[in-house]
Amino acid sequence: MGYKVDYHVHSWCSDGVMKPTDLVRKYHDEEYDIISITDHDGIDGVKEAMIAGEALRMQVIAGVELAVSYEDKELHLLGYRFDPDNEPLNQKMEELKRYRRTRNEKLLKALQDMGYDLTEEDLIQRPGQTYIGKPNFARALARKGYIRNPKDAFAPGKLLESEAIKAIPRQKISAEEAIDLLRNAGGITVLAHPAKIKKLGSRDSEAYWKNFEELLCSLKKLGLKGLECYYPTHTHEETLRFVDLAAKYHLHITEGSDFHGGDLR
Repeated sequence: MGYKVDYHVHSWCSDGVMKPTDLVRKYHDEEYDIISITDHDGIDGVKEAMIAGEALRMQVIAGVELAVSYEDKELHLLGYRFDPDNEPLNQKMEELKRYRRTRNEKLLKALQDMGYDLTEEDLIQRPGQTYIGKPNFARALARKGYIRNPKDAFAPGKLLESEAIKAIPRQKISAEEAIDLLRNAGGITVLAHPAKIKKLGSRDSEAYWKNFEELLCSLKKLGLKGLECYYPTHTHEETLRFVDLAAKYHLHITEGSDFHGGDLR
C-alpha cells in the first residue's frame, strides 16, 4: 500500500484559513503519512508545521509555492525539502513580501476608484496577519455586502478579474532564479497544476500537449525535478498523460490538493 500524501497545502501564512499547527493536526487525524505546507511566496509557517509534525509523528516537509515568469507565461513552482534557515532564500522571501505590499496598495486604490469603499483594515481577517492576497480582497468585498460570497469577486470581467485590476502586474521572479534559489537551499522544484498554465492552447487539443511538452523539456534543462500530475481539476486522461510525460523526462510525480479551506475552494 502506498503512502497517503498531500504535497500542496496552504495555511493562513498565505491565503489559507487554518494555522499550520491545525493543518498538521487535521491531516494527522485523516491518517496522512506525508504533507507539505506550500504557502505562496513565503515560508513563515514551515518551522511551525514541521515541529507539529514531529510531535504527532507525521512527516511534514518544508515547502513553498512561487509564482514565476518564464518567457511569456506565468508558472507556479513548488519547492520542497529546502533548508528553511537558508539566508538567500529568506532574503528573497522578504523581497517578495515587499513586492506584494506595493501591489496591494495599488489594488486597493483601483477598487476604491471603482466605487468600493474598502480600507486596509478591511483586508485584515485575523490578529497577526501579515499576508494579504486577492482572497482577502474577495472576503472583504463579501463582508461589506458588495457581493454575495467571495467567489463572486473572481467572475470573468468583474471586480478582481476586471481590466483595471488585471492591469496591475504581479512582480515575479524568473523560473531560472526560483529553481536556482531552491536548489542552492538544498531543495527541489516541481511544476504545479500544469493544466492551469495559460498560453499553451486548449487543454483538449493536441497543440496544448505539444506546447506543454516543449515547456516541460525546457524547464527540465533549467533544473526542474518534478511534475504535479495528480491535482483535483485534472481529468483522469490528463493525469495519465502528465504521468507519462513525467516518466519520459525522469521527473518526480507528485500529488497535491491545493487545500486552502474556507470559502474559496
